[in-house]
Amino acid sequence: MMNMTPADNKTSPLFDFSSKQLRESLGAFATGVTVVTSTTENGEKIGMTVNSFNSVSLEPPLVLWSIGRDANCFDAFMAAKSFAVHILNKTQSGISNKFAQTGIDKFEGMACASGLNDIPILPDFSVCLQCTTKHLYDGGDHVIIVGEVKSIENRNQEPLIFYKGDYLTI
Repeated sequence: MMNMTPADNKTSPLFDFSSKQLRESLGAFATGVTVVTSTTENGEKIGMTVNSFNSVSLEPPLVLWSIGRDANCFDAFMAAKSFAVHILNKTQSGISNKFAQTGIDKFEGMACASGLNDIPILPDFSVCLQCTTKHLYDGGDHVIIVGEVKSIENRNQEPLIFYKGDYLTI
């Protein structure tokens, strides 16, 4: 077991590990990196970096991702009727970092195409899945968003991989 100091993170009374220990342990599972985009009800572009993306079903074609309840764009994604999942390629760590920030125009200088229901489609990606929102599920401090895939563009590029808190090159 890791040595923890009071400043690290509190341990839950129900479990003998902290949320920091859980986060570090889950970081041992390498994931792909995505940027999910949509628009607000007023047509403003929104987007965020997500590594909680996963497939759900082939028939019907369903995918999922989760958003923290404290995310700045939480309410907008809860109201979104559609979204695009961009699986990033190995050269796009800068895009991942940009969309992980808050308080900036993430789309500045980016010539996005207009997708399903006017959702912004990034100019570069490995794969882009355009989806309609089908279900929202409680996931503790997150909400799990399930989408039905309506369109796929696959450029067959090597993926950007996240592992133990950093990008992994293969």
